[in-house]
Amino acid sequence: MESGMSSNRGTRRRRSRHHGEDGFTLVEILVVITIIGLIMGLVGPRVLNYLTESKAKAAKIQIESFTSALDLYFLDNGRYPSSSEGLGALVQRPGSTTTWNGPYLKGAVVPNDPWGNAYLYRAPGQHGAFDIVSYGSDGQEGGTGAAADIANWAR
Repeated sequence: MESGMSSNRGTRRRRSRHHGEDGFTLVEILVVITIIGLIMGLVGPRVLNYLTESKAKAAKIQIESFTSALDLYFLDNGRYPSSSEGLGALVQRPGSTTTWNGPYLKGAVVPNDPWGNAYLYRAPGQHGAFDIVSYGSDGQEGGTGAAADIANWAR
């Protein structure tokens, strides 16, 4: 009988020794959440700033791509597409053109700007043979920062 009792005591000791190791305490979890929150508070604004800058750079690159495609269109047709034909003339033959050798844009699609808005195309433009404009994040003319307009004449 003694051996049964000592075996029973050993089992209790083992249970009590492992009882505190089952999980994390509320204080430990709160400390970890606080540390993660502090890190995100410091890093988050920088990441958002890089994202905003990258969208503006992507719009500039797309506008340069349109400019190159429009120059190829001009070489083939002797003119730039009219405002009514728009940038769509780079991917689909306008009815009035007989020497079209397009599509002039890769993928045969006119992409929207990085904010999902259509680019504004005018020909003849106010600043040159044609104007291409993205109105930035707000989609409206004017603005500063992420909402600033991006155009082919402002380099």
